[in-house]
Order: sequence, then structure tokens, then C-alpha cells
Amino acid sequence: MALPNPTPTEAPSRRTLEWVRPPQQARSRATLDRLLDAAERMLSEKSWEESSVTEIARRAGSSVGAFYSRFPDKDGLLHALHERFVAEAFATTDAVLHPARWEGATIGEIMKATVAFCVQIYRERAGLIRAFMIRASSDPMFRERTLQLRRHMTERLRALILARRKELLHPAPAIAAEFTTRLVHSMLQAQVFLGDTPDPSSRLSEEQMTTELIYAALAYMGVFGTDALDS
Repeated sequence: MALPNPTPTEAPSRRTLEWVRPPQQARSRATLDRLLDAAERMLSEKSWEESSVTEIARRAGSSVGAFYSRFPDKDGLLHALHERFVAEAFATTDAVLHPARWEGATIGEIMKATVAFCVQIYRERAGLIRAFMIRASSDPMFRERTLQLRRHMTERLRALILARRKELLHPAPAIAAEFTTRLVHSMLQAQVFLGDTPDPSSRLSEEQMTTELIYAALAYMGVFGTDALDS
């Protein structure tokens, strides 16, 4: 469930992009959220295959019995994690790419902030995203939820770009918006899934990755002469 879109008078600063967690009914979801949070923390340390129900329950301050009263098995928990992540990502996309946030901003400014935010999220939640990617390769439900999220992100970004089509040299702004979304997320997914390049001399820091992705996106769309990278 997405949060209400901010009105122009209450739109947050475009410089402070944050992950959105939709509000839940605290009491009814307390144990469930502890289990989900524990599983997500575990995925920052080890793969999903290496994780166990016993350890997840222990880290959540719960019991194996409480786990199985909510999930049929470990895969059920992974599905719940993915559902929560997608719901949060929908809400975050609505907040981050809301037109009111970017009123008066250039495409360069939009891409600088949003690409940096995406790089941050992929770094902070790399283990979780990696587990989702592996499962999506064989699970139609994971794949469909992921595709719905990507379509939503693309639609939001496309709206911002089409409103500024005069800034583009690309002859097809709608296609440019979709391809730019794919470009950024594909590069970040590859890094999450495959890790750094084996050659230490060619590895990019988070800041370098952000800069190069911004340059690539702007150059592809034909946005030249922008000072966004220097602001």
C-alpha cells in the first residue's frame, strides 16, 4: 500500500530521498516484522540457502513454533519479504519521483539525485536483492511482482522526463526513459549478483559508480551541458 502523494505545498526537499516504509498495524504485525527484519539482517551476512529457520527465529527473539504459525516453510518467509520490499519500493517510488518534488528541476538534477539514491539502496540491501534475483529466475510470482515494480518506476520516471522533453536530444523521450531505468538497474543488479570485477585496478567505489551511471544516463538521453554533476 503506497503512502498518499505529497501535495506541492508539503513536498519534501528533492535533496533528501529516503526509503519509505508504509505504516502497519503495530500489534498485529510485531512478531511478523521481527521475523522479516531478522531474515533481512541475516541476508546481509549469508545467502538464503545458508540461512536456517532456527537462526532466523532466534535473531527475531521468537520461537520456531511462532515461525511456523505464520509461514509454511522458509520459502514462505522469502515470499513475505519480497511482498514487503515491493510494497515499500512502490511507496518509495511514488515519493521520490512525485512531480511536486521536482518542480523547476532539470533532468540532470533529477538523475543525479535518483541514481545516487538507487546506488545507496542496492548497497545497503544487496543481500536481500540478491536473494530476490535468484528466486525470480525460477519463480513466476517473484518475477511478476518485480516486473510490476519496474513498470511503475518506469512510468514515474517517464512522466518526469516527458515533462522536460525539450532538454533531450534523444528522438524518442518515452523510450529513453524506459531504457535509462533498465540501464541503471541492470548495472546495479549485475554488481549485486556478480560482485566486483576480479581486477582490483578497475573496481569502482560507490561514488565512482554513481558518477559513471549519471554520465551514462545523461549522455544516452542527449542531455549535454548540464552542471548537475558539479552541483
